[in-house]
Amino acid sequence: MHRRTALSVSAALLAAAPLLSACSGQARPGTAAVVGGERITTSALQAQVGDVRAAQNRTGSTAAQLIQSSPGLERVKLNKMIQTIVLERAAEDAGVSVSEKEVQDFRKAQLQQAGGAEKLTAAALEQAQLAPGQLDADARFKLLRDKLFDHYGSQDKAVEKLASAAKTLHIEVNPRYGVWDARQIVLGDQDTPWIVQRTRPEQAPAGA
Repeated sequence: MHRRTALSVSAALLAAAPLLSACSGQARPGTAAVVGGERITTSALQAQVGDVRAAQNRTGSTAAQLIQSSPGLERVKLNKMIQTIVLERAAEDAGVSVSEKEVQDFRKAQLQQAGGAEKLTAAALEQAQLAPGQLDADARFKLLRDKLFDHYGSQDKAVEKLASAAKTLHIEVNPRYGVWDARQIVLGDQDTPWIVQRTRPEQAPAGA
């Protein structure tokens, strides 16, 4: 049995470029963060946010409530984009990987336990600010994280390795989105996602 939480989505990265201007110290326009020398562009971040807002707007009468309950969506999404890259690096260092079949098997288990696609997508959107198109990446994130925890035999050891991976990536964040906390491996005041409990697939959408 694996540990699960809801978190999602790999970053769409473009060519490597510095986040900060050497002369001004200001964030480079169009860059949300730089991780491992790779830019996370503001357009990539806004695409993630836009998918969620579009899904929220499609809910009809509950749209306004869903939007109001997720005011920090940009930071939540950027946080997860950065953490995904950190997780990928730590997993690569450990020789841990997740296959497409594992992702699809997990997604099938989610659908079955939730009682269908409609209920699953509604829960993911409400509880974790996940658009339908972000669920596969979310599943991969959770599976890879759980394998990393199992590989090291303890959560504390795995988090230590994640922190080490984050340090080697030299993460820089545009101040517009908050301050990166290297110790907690988190952006701003987001909850630390590595601290999790063992749950079943149907519970995976819970949490942001």
